[in-house]
Order: sequence, then structure tokens, then C-alpha cells
Amino acid sequence: MNIFYEESGQFKVASVIQKTEGHYQVETQHGKRVKVKAANVFAEFDTPPASFLETAEAEAAQIDTDLLWEVCGEEEFSAAQIAEEYYGHAPTKTELAATLIALYAAPAYFYKKSKGVFKAAPEETLKQALAAIERKKQQDAQMEAWSQALQQGSLPAEIGADLKTILHAPDKQSLTYKAFTKAAAAMKLSPYELAKKTGGVTSLAQFMREGFELKNYPQGTGFPAVDIPQLGDLPLAEGIEAFSIDDESTTEVDDALSVQDIGGGIKRIGIHIAAPALAVAPGSDIEKIIFQRQSTAYFPEGKITMLPENWIAAFSLDTGAARPAVSIYFDVDEAFNVSNPQTKIERVQIAENLRIGAIEPHFNSQSGLDAEGEAMFAHHKALIWFYRLAVELQKQRGKYDAEAAPQYDYGIGFGEAGKVEITVRERGSPIDTLVSEMMILANSTWAQMLHENEVPALFRVQPAGKVRMSTQSEPHIGMGVQHYGWFTSPLRRAADYINQKQLISLIEADAEPRFARGDNMLFAAMRDFESTYTVYHDFQREMEAYWSMVYLAQEGIREINGLVLKEELVRLCGLPMAARATGIPLEIPPKTTVKLAVTEVDPEKQVLGLNYLNAVV
Repeated sequence: MNIFYEESGQFKVASVIQKTEGHYQVETQHGKRVKVKAANVFAEFDTPPASFLETAEAEAAQIDTDLLWEVCGEEEFSAAQIAEEYYGHAPTKTELAATLIALYAAPAYFYKKSKGVFKAAPEETLKQALAAIERKKQQDAQMEAWSQALQQGSLPAEIGADLKTILHAPDKQSLTYKAFTKAAAAMKLSPYELAKKTGGVTSLAQFMREGFELKNYPQGTGFPAVDIPQLGDLPLAEGIEAFSIDDESTTEVDDALSVQDIGGGIKRIGIHIAAPALAVAPGSDIEKIIFQRQSTAYFPEGKITMLPENWIAAFSLDTGAARPAVSIYFDVDEAFNVSNPQTKIERVQIAENLRIGAIEPHFNSQSGLDAEGEAMFAHHKALIWFYRLAVELQKQRGKYDAEAAPQYDYGIGFGEAGKVEITVRERGSPIDTLVSEMMILANSTWAQMLHENEVPALFRVQPAGKVRMSTQSEPHIGMGVQHYGWFTSPLRRAADYINQKQLISLIEADAEPRFARGDNMLFAAMRDFESTYTVYHDFQREMEAYWSMVYLAQEGIREINGLVLKEELVRLCGLPMAARATGIPLEIPPKTTVKLAVTEVDPEKQVLGLNYLNAVV
């Protein structure tokens, strides 16, 4: 005796070894002995099991499912009943088995109620189910077509349109994602490798940037149209011809300097900061943009600005323009004693945008600092005096070190045909020193001003340990000042915008601070800025590391020096990146320069192999 039974949704046949009231002990077609519940058995038969099942399955394939559904009434029915209706006679065991197989195979038509008992789906429900099944078939066919196209090296337009999302923020239920991942799995490629193979991505740099943009700019990197409110009349600063000092690529000119001889050996310096906060209303569309973006994001190929172009154009301290500014003036005597700070809101005439690349060859630690020498560019003499003032300010802060070893900053640029170029600038050069000291002077003075007037702001503090942000002022031992905050880049950082807004409330009688004391939203703004600023900085560092590896491969560099930071971590000399090197002896202390062998460079896989060779004496 043999049985026809159901197990886990599948129909099977087996030979009976022993039968009890509730179970059958059977041997399956594969020779395995198992116990089958009697409740799962639909028929006993004495023909060969394999041929029985084969015949039943063939018969089931011939059953007209629509006709089978039509002969069902609205009541529940058994498989035996509907088989008799369908065949017009009491069904044979093979026909019963075939009917059961057909009923199980069409769940849209027949609802299983209990063992061998079903109910026909209502007509409207069936129509909807069949439509869904048809859609699924079409979707599966479309996915298969896309997958095959990808495997053959082409990128379907629909996949291309969704590619950024597929790679970086996938909707795993979308057809395009399923087709793409199916193709990638079939070809044993990573999603990035498949995207590159089919032309959707040209390089890891593009892949990384698109991922960064999608995550941090979900609405896109462009801006909605935001008009600039009309500002009231601002007084023009008299006798001021201000100048800025920036890289050639700088378009957001936040700061400028001026100097006037007011007699008696006294010079009056002005530090002038772009003032977009004058036009930003709390809760306005432009402020929402500032708080969404938090900062301009920088990377070797360019930048994504915090403010729209029309706002930058209106407030950037560009040559030939008289622009709104928050200015702070100091009197400086012949001994470089600084006194009498005065803060004003005004328009400032910008005489010159000095570009570092043009002036640094004539103004550096080796030349161009002689006050009696020939002026090589506009405001050269003023820069010499500002540099002398900056050195004195460094000494007053206890941060001047004439014997400090030179340090360098490295930038990444691109020449013809995309060739990677490394630019080098001495850190602490005369230009860096004078600009940074003037900004420190303004930032620390304004931070003190807010602190003394009990106006909260986003301060930079370092009473001990690491630098952190706080809404309360504390000393900054790294700077050597009692109060410090960022005020001088309001076109590029939300923290500076907030601080400028707070500062304006002390200058204009009818202005209110953006955040009052104890306002929890200021804490939230601080957290948002810190987290976003960190993400942007990490992205910049990742991109610099990628292009540094491209440069190493491009130049065929096989040996390079590195400065040991700790254990196996080294900062590569001549490149803006840090990496791990193997084999550095434990006795090598930090800040030691070592020679390294470059054993492997694969920018696309972000692999850089470095082996220790020897310490550089």
C-alpha cells in the first residue's frame, strides 16, 4: 500500500511500512523512513508511487483553473466534491490527487480552509489578484531584461536614473535595485564594480562624492530661489580702503583688513567681516538653509557652498564693492600695543582682493618683509606692518616660537588631462601668520564682548584637554586667550552666522539676539553644527587620501618619508594624508621621520601598502 500526502505545502508519495490509528510509518521515494500523520494523507493507492505522482501532476497541468473555479459555488467545498463536479463522475484517486494539486497551485482562485476543504475567491477579489499576478509577471520579466542588459555591459536608462539611490540609499523593494543586485550577484561583482563596468560611475571619487551628496544633501546640492531683503542705509566707512587675502579659488570672501595712520605714531586697524546676518530673519527660508547645510563643504575637486550664489555675491567682500560688514577697529601704537576696540556695522569699500598665489612669491619668510624695500604689489607695505604686528600679538599670547621647525600644508589640484598636482604651503608663513592673528584678535575680542554682556554664543573653549564647543565662554589655552569663538566666516559656517547674529544685538539698539540665555535651541544648533562639520571634514580627508593615492600611482613613487604619529600611524610627507605602515619598531617615538617603501597602491580599492625601511636622521 502507498499513500499520497501533503507535507509543508508539497505533495508527496511513499510506500507504507506500518499503519496505526494516527500515523503511517513510510519509506519515501528517496529511501528515507519517516512518520506521516494520518491527517496529512489524502489517498491510499496500490499502483507504483512514482508513476502515480507523475500521472497526477500531468493531469493537474491539464485542469482548466478558470473552469474549475466556475463550477464552485459560494459555499466551502471538499476536493472530492469539486473533482466530481469537474470530471462529471466520482473521481479516481489519480483525479482526486490531480484536483488537489491544481487547487493548491491556484491560491488566488481557491482559499484553503482546512484539510482538503476550500472556498472559491469572490469574483472581484479574484480579478484584483489576477491583475496583481500579471503585474508581478511583467515586473519579473522587466527585472530579468534589465539584469541581462547589465550583465552584457550596458546600463538601462531606468537603472541609470536610479543609480545614485541604488548605490548609496537603496529602496530594496524597487525593481531597479533588485535587477541591479541580481546582475551584480550573477557577475560576482560589488555594486560599485558593476556601476563602473557599465559606465554609470567613472571613478571612486565620483562614487564617494555622490554618496556624500545623497546622504547630506537629500534635496540636491542646488538651492531654491531665495531673494535678499532690502537692507536699510548703512554708513560708508570713511577713509577705508580695505583688502582681503585669500586663495585664488576663494569665492566667499568673508574678511578684509584696513590700516589708517591717525597721527601721533598711532595706526588704526580695521578687521572687516562680511555681514549676511543683517539680512537673515529668524526662521526665514535662508536661515533654514544655513541650519540645514551648516557649512561650506570642501574637497579637492571643488566645494558645495553653504549659501546660494546670489547671497554670496551680495555679501562677499569683493574688489570694487562697498559691502555690508561688521567691523572692529583697534588703535595700535609704535610698540604694537593694541587698545580702544570699537565695533561698527557699516559699508566698507573693498580696494583689492589679494590672491595668495600672486603675492606669496614676493612676501614670504625669505623675502618681501623689508619695510624699506620696493613694494611689489598693492598694499605690500601694509602687509609688512601687519606681519610685524602679528608677531608681536603672538608673543603677547605666548605662542611665538622663532625656533619652530617649519611645517607645511599640502593641497590637491588638477592639471591638464586631470593630472593630479600637489601644492605646498608653509604653515605659519608670513601671510598665514598675519591673517590668523588678525582673526584671532577679532574672534577673541568679540567673544569677550558677548561674555561680558551675558549674551550666549557658540564659543570655542579649551580649559584643559581637547578643544570643544560650548555656549558658555571659558579660556582657550591652545590660543592663549581667555575668550574665543568663531565670528569671521559667516558666509561659510553656521556657527559664525549665529555668533554674528548675537553680536549684532549688542551693536544695534533694536536688534534682538537670535538665541536668548538658556534657549535649548542654541544647544541643538551647537550639536548640529559639530556633527555636520565633522562629517564634512571627514569627507574632505577621505577625498584627499584617495587623490593622494592616485598621485602616488601616477608618479610611480616607490619610497616616501612619513612622520610617525603613533605606533604604526604615519603622516606622509608631501601629501595630505595619514596611513598605516607595517614594521615600525616599537622604540621609534612619535614625531620621528621614517623612510617607507610603497609596496602597493590601488586607489580604486583604497589600498596603500607601506613598509618601514629606516629612520631618517
